[in-house]
Amino acid sequence: MFAVGHLALGYLLAKVFQRFLKTDVNLPLVFFLSLIPDVDLLIPAILHRGISHSIIVLTLLFIPFFLYFKKSSLPYFVAVAQHALVGDLLTNEGVQVLWPLTSAWFGLGFEMRGSENISVECISFLLAIAVLVWTSDLGRLFKPSKSSLLLAFPASVILLSAVLGKAGGVPVELLLPHLVFLAVFVLAIASFLLGFVRASLVEIKRV
Repeated sequence: MFAVGHLALGYLLAKVFQRFLKTDVNLPLVFFLSLIPDVDLLIPAILHRGISHSIIVLTLLFIPFFLYFKKSSLPYFVAVAQHALVGDLLTNEGVQVLWPLTSAWFGLGFEMRGSENISVECISFLLAIAVLVWTSDLGRLFKPSKSSLLLAFPASVILLSAVLGKAGGVPVELLLPHLVFLAVFVLAIASFLLGFVRASLVEIKRV
């Protein structure tokens, strides 16, 4: 699955658990975690969709957060777990989802650039945008917050894949959805940076 599908599904599933558990979520962190398994693309020694996509590894890494934050950590775990258990498990390339118990690859056979996968990603994107607007989460993203800097990671992934065409690029049908997410993330980061600069100028004037 491409970045836009992971981002949309991570957000939607985190919102479901947020509502069910009656808790709140940090939106930039949700988007960050939705793509973090793909950090393996930046580490040459690690096989893509291998160890970083293992649900066993992801669960073990989350144990400290489960113990400390308890149910509040579940929306974030779902956001990261969907990357392998839903998004990439759909593809014909598959994932090593049960590593290290087995190095076998599991996948449902959807072609990454096939109509089925593109349809799933487009529908997920439209639902995510609708929920972002309906729940006022879009406005929350644009409120200055340090956590907005976490959006630099998904913004960079989109920039590299959708704009610069790295890692094979994205299908033309998914170009606009990727650019929409990129614009939202860049504006959210800019909102924080502008607020920081303004606050710094005010402090300077006081001195």
